[in-house]
Amino acid sequence: MEKIKMPTPLVEMDGDEMTRIIWKMIKDILLTPYIELNTEYYDLGLVHRNETDDQVTVDSANATKKYGVAVKCATITPNAQRMTEYNLKEMWKSPNGTIRAILDGTVFRAPIIVNGITPLIPTWKKPITIARHAYGDVYKNTEMKVSKGSKAELVVTDENGAETRELIHEFKNSDGIVQGLHNLDESIGSFARSCFNFALDVKQDLWFATKDTISKKYDHRFKDIFAEIYENEYKDKFEKAGIEYFYTLIDDAVARVVRSEGGYIWACKNYDGDVMSDMVATAFGSLGMMTSVLVSPDGVYEYEAAHGTVTRHYYKHLKGEETSTNSVATIFAWSGALKKRGQLDNVSELVFFAEKLEQATVQTIEEGVMTGDLAALSNLPEKRKVNTEQFLLEIKDRLEKLL
Repeated sequence: MEKIKMPTPLVEMDGDEMTRIIWKMIKDILLTPYIELNTEYYDLGLVHRNETDDQVTVDSANATKKYGVAVKCATITPNAQRMTEYNLKEMWKSPNGTIRAILDGTVFRAPIIVNGITPLIPTWKKPITIARHAYGDVYKNTEMKVSKGSKAELVVTDENGAETRELIHEFKNSDGIVQGLHNLDESIGSFARSCFNFALDVKQDLWFATKDTISKKYDHRFKDIFAEIYENEYKDKFEKAGIEYFYTLIDDAVARVVRSEGGYIWACKNYDGDVMSDMVATAFGSLGMMTSVLVSPDGVYEYEAAHGTVTRHYYKHLKGEETSTNSVATIFAWSGALKKRGQLDNVSELVFFAEKLEQATVQTIEEGVMTGDLAALSNLPEKRKVNTEQFLLEIKDRLEKLL
């Protein structure tokens, strides 16, 4: 077949460690034989981020705003150990956090369902997508230790210098701790619009949950902004699409989720989304079988795997030892980005290819050929564990038959 052409570039963000190795394998084995890949390449590997003082991350995010679609490899967020290992100038911030802030995006994570890997919750038949508001709350908190005898107050000074004070607590009999959180109406509004747009895009119901009965101003503000935007901008669109927007308390949502069959988007505040995305991933199988897409309210998409850089396998790879690393989420990052690029550019061949690549990947696993982590999860009677490259070659064999 003639190679598929891409009229508009896709922003390609390379990454670190074992996922960087797999990234090249996926391109060489599953993509470039079939597509004339048109990408604007950015190396977000930690070495290059350090060389550019992390400017490359900012540049890649701005390119994503320009072209509308990006695909990202997993990257290292350095800690003290990485400072020494990579001889870093400073402890660079999470690339994902930087990109999220520039795109003003919301992260949507969903499990990849395959026969033979049964969810731990037996009622779950369809994917549950977690939409995480990636701004504020404890991730941008201010906190202090407080000594006995102190008084803690919340103080807000307006633009004219006038103060409003609320007593938090008087620490009369014990030392303690105090924490301050914040959020922005603008960010909450962007979160809401990203969720409503994504729900319309995938034609799924949207659930949103906070604890507004206890947090009568902070959490209630989320509830009110969602309700106002829905009523004013999205209600008619949802009704025409035959989907529902549903609000409930977070504890009720958890109970409903556990009893449900799935098939909806669950929007969560930052901390709730952080926790629930890992819970959903584990209950469905693993982070290695989770897609992740960052969506901005103005329709910019950045696709990536939900997992990290698979450090342990990378060190084995450096020693020349064989690895059996799960590449499914990274493959689906590429297929998701290619599909979206094809949809935006009206290149049906690219959309078709991306769908067949996903089909071939799932088919490979369902026929019993899988990496070590999946073999440990699968309940198929006959399984064959293969190494990292063999798994991709097995997918290629099936892809050839589907195209």
